[in-house]
Amino acid sequence: MKKIVIGILAHVDSGKTTLSEAVLYKTGTIRNLGRVDHKDAYLDTEQQEKDRGITIFSKQAEFSYKNTSFTLLDTPGHVDFGAEMERTLQVLDYGVLVINGMEGVQSHTETLWKLLKRYGIPVFIFVNKMDMSAYDKSQLMEELRSRLDDSCVDFSCDNRDEQIAVSDEAMLDYYLANGCVLDEDIKRVICERKLVPCYFGSALKLDGIDELLIGLDKYTKMPVYGNEFGARVFKISRDSKGERLTYMKIMGGSLSCRDIIKYNEIQNEEDEQPADEKVNQIRIYQGAGFDSAATANAGMVCAVTGLTRTFAGQGLGSCTDNIEPCIEPVLTYKLEFDDKVDAYKLWEKIKIIEEEDPLLHAVWNEHQKEIFVMVMGEIQLQVLKQIIKDRFGINVSFGTGRISYKETIKAPVMGVGHFEPLRHYAEVHVMLEPLEEGSGIVCDTICSEDVLDKNWQRLICTHIMEKQHKGVLTGSPLTDVKITVTAGRAHTKHTEGGDFRQATYRAIRQGLMMAESVLLEPYYAFKIEVESGLVGRVMADVTRMQGSFEAPYLEGDLSIISGTAPAFCMREYHKELMSFSHGMGKITLSLAGYKPCHNQEEMVSLIGYDPDSDLRNPTSSVFCASGSGYQVNWYDVYDYMHVKEDEGFAITGQTDYAYSEDDEPVNAYEVKRQAARAAGAMTYTEEELEDIFVRTYGAKNNGSAAYTRAGFNRYSKQKSNASDSDNNSKSARRRPADTGIAKSGAYKKDGKEYLLVDGYNIIFAWEELTELAKTGLDLARGRLMDILSNYQGYKGCEVILVFDAYKVKANNGSKEKYNNIYVIYTKEAETADMYIEKATHELGRKHKVTVATSDALEQLIIMGQGAIRLSARGLKEEIESINSIIRENYLTE
Repeated sequence: MKKIVIGILAHVDSGKTTLSEAVLYKTGTIRNLGRVDHKDAYLDTEQQEKDRGITIFSKQAEFSYKNTSFTLLDTPGHVDFGAEMERTLQVLDYGVLVINGMEGVQSHTETLWKLLKRYGIPVFIFVNKMDMSAYDKSQLMEELRSRLDDSCVDFSCDNRDEQIAVSDEAMLDYYLANGCVLDEDIKRVICERKLVPCYFGSALKLDGIDELLIGLDKYTKMPVYGNEFGARVFKISRDSKGERLTYMKIMGGSLSCRDIIKYNEIQNEEDEQPADEKVNQIRIYQGAGFDSAATANAGMVCAVTGLTRTFAGQGLGSCTDNIEPCIEPVLTYKLEFDDKVDAYKLWEKIKIIEEEDPLLHAVWNEHQKEIFVMVMGEIQLQVLKQIIKDRFGINVSFGTGRISYKETIKAPVMGVGHFEPLRHYAEVHVMLEPLEEGSGIVCDTICSEDVLDKNWQRLICTHIMEKQHKGVLTGSPLTDVKITVTAGRAHTKHTEGGDFRQATYRAIRQGLMMAESVLLEPYYAFKIEVESGLVGRVMADVTRMQGSFEAPYLEGDLSIISGTAPAFCMREYHKELMSFSHGMGKITLSLAGYKPCHNQEEMVSLIGYDPDSDLRNPTSSVFCASGSGYQVNWYDVYDYMHVKEDEGFAITGQTDYAYSEDDEPVNAYEVKRQAARAAGAMTYTEEELEDIFVRTYGAKNNGSAAYTRAGFNRYSKQKSNASDSDNNSKSARRRPADTGIAKSGAYKKDGKEYLLVDGYNIIFAWEELTELAKTGLDLARGRLMDILSNYQGYKGCEVILVFDAYKVKANNGSKEKYNNIYVIYTKEAETADMYIEKATHELGRKHKVTVATSDALEQLIIMGQGAIRLSARGLKEEIESINSIIRENYLTE
C-alpha cells in the first residue's frame, strides 16, 4: 500500500476543517461527523480553537482509502498563523487547496499558491460551499485559471481528457494518436505541477467528497525514499504533561526507539563537535490521541520524545539542509506584566513558547528588563496571551505594536574583523554586496587556499549563516546582502574555532559601519472592497499612506481597489475603513515584501539605536600588543589589519569617489572614516558638561555636597583632558598594516591589573568548594574569599569577587571589602555575568582585566571587550602554583 502525506490548506472560513472532518468520516476513521460551530470537530483539539472556531495549530490524522494510506495534516487558515501552516508544507507530498465557492480566490489563497509553488508541492483543488455559491463552475474555473494557473482543470466533467492532454507535449502526442490519456501520465504531470485537478462540492453536506478521495487515490504516487536515515523536523510542541515533542517526517530509512540521532551541525558554542541524542518514544498522532510505535518507516509522520536540540525546519541524517521560512511577522510588541513577576523567569518561559513558534523572535532587553515578541496580528496576540496564562499562570498584556524593520546596503563595501586577545588569533575580510529584494543572506568565498585553508573558510561561512546579523541603523535584521569571504588569516598555535566566529561577526559589523545602509519596511498588498461612491475616498487615503494602486474594477455592486502600501501606514486603516463605510467595506492584507522605508531618517531617529553601544554586537576589533589585548575602533581597523589586500579593493570593492572643493577625487568611504574619527574627538560646552555631571553624580539637593561648583570644575577638567588624551592615544595607536601577530610600540594600558571572579561559577567548578557548598553555601563563599585574599597578597592585583543575588527580592546589591579584596553581591534582576560584562567594558578601557569564569558565552563576550579569559581550572592551577612557591620560600627560610 502506498503512503502519501497530504495537507489541507485554505483561506480562513473556506471550510477547511469541515473538509477534513468529512474525509475522516467518509473513510470510517471517525464515527460521528463533528462541526466547527458545534465545537466538536475531531481535529480542533485545543480549547482556544473550539472557542474561536478557527484552527490555530496543525493537527495530524491517519486514514486509508482503497490502495492508499494517508497522513492528513490540517493547517491553520487564518493569516495570523501562516507560519504554523508554512512549517507543515516542508513535509507534504501533496496539498489540497480549499477554495470558498462563495468568495472565489482570495488574497491569502494567492499567498498559499505561491508558497505551494515555492516548495514544489503538487496541488489538488477542492471548491467548497457550492451549495451556497452564486457562481457556477465555469465562472469559478475561469477565476482559478486567471488568478492561480492555466493548468487548473475541472476533473468533475466527463470530457476532460483534451484539457488534460494539453498540459504536456508528450501526453498531447499520445492523446492525438490514441484518443485518450494514461493514468500514469496524469500522475506524472500532476507531480511536475503541470496539471492541477479541480473538484467541486460541499464538505458540510458530504457532497463531492467521494470524487476527491477517488482522485487522491488514483492520481497520486508515493515518493521514492533512500535506505539511509533522514528526517525533516517541522514542528516542536509539548504534551499535556510538558514533555517535549519533535514532529518529523521520515525522509529515508527508518527510525526506531532507542536510536541515536546524530546532529549535522554544532549548535552550542561549548560543543567541539555535533551532539547526539537518544529517541525515547515514537508517537503516531490521531487527533488528540496517539499510538506508540516501535519503528517509523520512510514516508511516515511521527512525534518523537527525548530530543532537546531539534528545531522546526531542521534536517536530520541524510537531510543535511535546514529550511528557512518565507512568512515572517511584521509587528513587534512589548510584553507587559505585573511588577511582582520575575522578568527573567518569564523570559525563560517565553523562550519555551518561541521554540514551538520560532517566528515569535522573542527579544530580551537586558538593560531595561523588557521582553518583546513579533507576531502577525491581533488574533495571534490574543492566543499568545491565553497560552501564557494557561501554561504558566501569568497574566500579560501587550503595549502598542511597532513595525519590524530590516536593513540592507546600497553599494558594495569591504569589512575587516580581527580578534586577537592573548593566545587567540583570527582575521577575516568579507565583501558585502547588495542583492535583489527577497534574496536574504547569501554566502560565498573567493579566498585563495594559499591565503587561508579551506577548512577555515568553511568555518567562516558557517559563522556567517548561523545567526541573524543586525544592521547598524536601527539594529534590525540584515537582509538582501551577499557576504563573500575574500581573505583571512589563522595562527598555527593560537587559533581556535571561536576566534573565527568573533572575527567574522566583527568583519560584518565593521563593513556595515563603512557602508551606506538602507532601512527597509514591510509593505502590505491590499484588496479593498467598497461601494462605488467611496472609491475616491479610498484612492485618496492610499495616496496619503504612501501607497500605490491599480485601476479600480467592478465586481457586482462593489468596486475593488488593489495595490501596495507601507505596513506602518496601513496597520490601523481597517478601523478607519469600517467607520466611513458604515461597516460595509472590506479589506484583506498580505505581506508583499520589504521595500526602502518612506521615512527612514524619522524612524532611525525615533528608534535611537547606537551600534557602538551594542556590546553583544561589537563594531570594533581586538588586537594584541605586549601580551595584552586592546580594542581598535571600526574606523581604524583598516590601518591595523594584518592581511594586506589590493588597496583599491580593500576598502570598497569599487571606485566610489566624491570631489573636494579643489575638484580632487576623495574616496567617499575614507570621508566617512575621517568623519567618525573627528566625531571621536568631542568638544563640550560648559552647559553640556554640567548636564553630564548632574546625570552622573546627582543634582544639588538642599546645599549638600553631592553637587558643588568645585566638583563640576574638576569634572570639566577631567573630561577635557580625557578628550585630548583620547585623541593622542588614537594617533599613537594608528599604524600601517603588517603581517605580524603582535608588534611592540602599539597602544599600551596602564600598569594596574584587575581580576574579576564569577563566584558561584568557580565554587561549582572546584570539587572541594562544591563539596563544602553541600554543607553550607556560606562556607564555600567564605573559603573562596580566603583563597582569593591569599592570591591577591602575592599577585598585588585588584580582585573583585562577584556573586549572583539577582533572585533576591527588593535587593539593591552590596559591595564590601573583605581583607584585601572586594566582594560584590549583585542587585535584583542582575546576574553576575551582567555585572562582569559592564565592569569589563568600563575597566578594560584603561586597565588590564582578567575574568575568571568557565561560562563559554561569558568568555566570548569578555574577550570581545579586550579582556583576558581565565577558566576555573586555570585559576585553580595558578593559585596552586603560587601556594607552592610560598611554601618553598617559607621552608627555605
